[in-house]
Amino acid sequence: MRPDPQPELTQRQISDEIATIHDDYRRRADATGRPLPVHPPRDFLPYRSSALRHPTHELVRADPEEIELVSPAFGHTDVAAEESDLTIQHVGEPLGERIVVTGRVLDGEGRPVRNQLVEIWQANASGRYVHKRDQHPAPLDPNFTGVGRLITGDDGSYRLTTIKPGAYPWKNHRNAWRPAHIHFSFFGSAFTQRLVTQMYFPGDPLFALDPISQSIVDPAARARLIATYDHDVSEPEWALGYRWDVVLTGPKSTWMEPEDADHA
Repeated sequence: MRPDPQPELTQRQISDEIATIHDDYRRRADATGRPLPVHPPRDFLPYRSSALRHPTHELVRADPEEIELVSPAFGHTDVAAEESDLTIQHVGEPLGERIVVTGRVLDGEGRPVRNQLVEIWQANASGRYVHKRDQHPAPLDPNFTGVGRLITGDDGSYRLTTIKPGAYPWKNHRNAWRPAHIHFSFFGSAFTQRLVTQMYFPGDPLFALDPISQSIVDPAARARLIATYDHDVSEPEWALGYRWDVVLTGPKSTWMEPEDADHA
């Protein structure tokens, strides 16, 4: 979850590296007349661990096992409606800012993706995951596990109630902090079709400093990772509302992490 520390690098150095790479991609796009790539390079140097972990050979495609060719199993029981509310999974209420996130899952033609299994995981309001490798000095919340799942409706819609996650340090460089985000996993119709991405929040000052999100050189593609505050989704005296649509295919698809990504 956390890459190896690189304390000798400052945020300014990382930001300069990011700006240099962005400028280089723009110049090449202008020279060739081709659009900027949606997907980042596997060895994006400002994201320090990618230089150590990215594949150096072509991937080997293997035939999936027969069990992987059928629709994904949802677990030992069907997905319950309550699983989309991460604030009611324990005896007490979790600490933090309660939020509602809603939107639609669409294909590249704008058609709804129905009955899609969506999994969610996130840090708590203090920026701490319930994970043995997350040991930074922020408190765990006994009333917040940070995981949920849901099935999209006939119109491709989903609705999630949770706590706004906090930022957390991740040791990519000196004073490195990940902006608040929620991980989303979309399973498609088979396990081999799983896509993973991250949703960010509007106005977060850390977004522009984050090497993971900034590895997407196309600013329009980066912007599609940021939810929009929606006052109509907000519930009076209860929760703030955000809207975030996800496009799974096509030129305006939402960026998804490569299969070998480190899900920080």
